[in-house]
Amino acid sequence: MSEWRLRLSPIVTPVLRAWWRLQRPMTLGVRTICTDEEGRVLLVRHSYAKGWHLPGGGVESGETAEHAAIRELAEEGGAEAIGALTLFGFYANHANFPNDHIALYIVERWRPCAARATREIAECGWFAPDALPEGVTSGTRRRLNEVFSNAPRNANW
Repeated sequence: MSEWRLRLSPIVTPVLRAWWRLQRPMTLGVRTICTDEEGRVLLVRHSYAKGWHLPGGGVESGETAEHAAIRELAEEGGAEAIGALTLFGFYANHANFPNDHIALYIVERWRPCAARATREIAECGWFAPDALPEGVTSGTRRRLNEVFSNAPRNANW
């Protein structure tokens, strides 16, 4: 790289990065699959959206996706993850918002904790993968089929 580019880089690079973010903003969310000792999966029903979902939410500024998944699981579902999570897949959620993506984590070990999301969660419960409640979202159903029935993975949520 030429010398003038090196000297201007501390000024130009942040400006270009800000421009790229404005031109191509991306959002990142997380979801978790958490099962109990009976093999039932934890689902939540939000107060602001229809249907049953896997626990999860948005990744906050300065937060890793895994940390967001751990935080959201505790807040929404009252389950505190023990140890690292396993990344199962990374999905495009363009039907919801252009450039939206969701990272799906498997929770292998957890312990109960007090759920912290008060108004956000209308209901949560544990359900057998073959006996899901009415209103499970199509994306949630596809992910559960991928995990529990070895269905082919689809890159779209």
